[in-house]
Amino acid sequence: MLEDRKFIESLLSLALRSPHAADYGRRQFLRSVGRLALGAGVLTNLSRVFGNPYALAAEPATLPEVTSIPERLKGKGVVRVSSYGGAFQEAQRKAYFEPFERLSGIKVIESEGPDVVKVKAMVDTKNVEWDVAEFDLADVINLKSKGDYWEEIDYSLVDTGNIDEAFTHKYALDMLPYGQVCAYRTDAFKGAKPDGWADFWDTNKFPGGRTMPAGSGGLVPDLESATMATGVPMEKVYPIDIDKAYASLAKIKPAVVKWWEAGAIPAQLLNDKEVTMGIAWNGRIAAIQAKGAPVEVSWRQGALRTDCWAVPKGAPNRENAMKFTAFITMPVPQARLSLLIPYGFVNNKAVDYLPADRLSVLPTAPEIKKQLYVYNSEWWAANRDKVISRWASWLLQ
Repeated sequence: MLEDRKFIESLLSLALRSPHAADYGRRQFLRSVGRLALGAGVLTNLSRVFGNPYALAAEPATLPEVTSIPERLKGKGVVRVSSYGGAFQEAQRKAYFEPFERLSGIKVIESEGPDVVKVKAMVDTKNVEWDVAEFDLADVINLKSKGDYWEEIDYSLVDTGNIDEAFTHKYALDMLPYGQVCAYRTDAFKGAKPDGWADFWDTNKFPGGRTMPAGSGGLVPDLESATMATGVPMEKVYPIDIDKAYASLAKIKPAVVKWWEAGAIPAQLLNDKEVTMGIAWNGRIAAIQAKGAPVEVSWRQGALRTDCWAVPKGAPNRENAMKFTAFITMPVPQARLSLLIPYGFVNNKAVDYLPADRLSVLPTAPEIKKQLYVYNSEWWAANRDKVISRWASWLLQ
């Protein structure tokens, strides 16, 4: 029992830096709460808080078929892949794993729960259990700063001609972009539509409560929006002036109803009319829109964030891991996943396989992507501790 409680406490402080890591943590959390027998009411409330962004996503009748792959991606043996489980990994299985296994001749062995702490332990003990796993890029960068823990990506296998340079890194390849954006209730402002962070900060023109990510619970405050609200253009956001960003946050602070630590919270607050505007992950908003909530996304000046694939140093099936990573970033596999869940694609040719109604909700659709800035994981890897160290005291001011 004590062990379970400690596990729950550790999950509450888990670095939930992407929707997919957050959802994995939510499921582990709820399983442990269930073992503690805290009662159906508690479980219901916790499920409401942590949510499931993919439960509402209707699967399309058909997915574009992957009919062939380059000879260089074929092989034999296995590749051991670790992702975040649940409906998200089910979507990856349909989009990526099954067609790769069928066409390459390489068997995919799945597991759940990617963790850079585990990667460090595996590499240090020379007992590497994963060949490739999904991470937040900042985690890959942080671990690289501690030593030689990652294999370089073999870009001779990758369709780099159709993948923007911003998505490619020496030790990781981005694979699933998502937007951290402004979402608002369409019935709140008499037809007026917020357009950028200056409007988010303008509580006279756009009245009502706000919700924004916290600087706790493994998250970081949205200093980028605070910076742009002062008039800084999005192409000049980095390097962030931390002092000025916190000063800008202080101006919107009285309107913030909730500093959220779980991705389902802003969507729920918007759905329940507890706020009129919030910063949220686009997939969460798509989920409540699918149920008819009068909520829209204002894309301009939003962040384009991504998860990435990375290969631990000494992966026993390194060559197959590189083939797998190259395959899933091909156009059709990328389009298949974007049809199954409301997140974007890194291969620009994926747009050819996506209908217009789906593109309208994806952060990497051409007309949307140009309104976003690319989240700078390198800056956050270097400055995260400095930003977080100020959060608790600033919140009490």
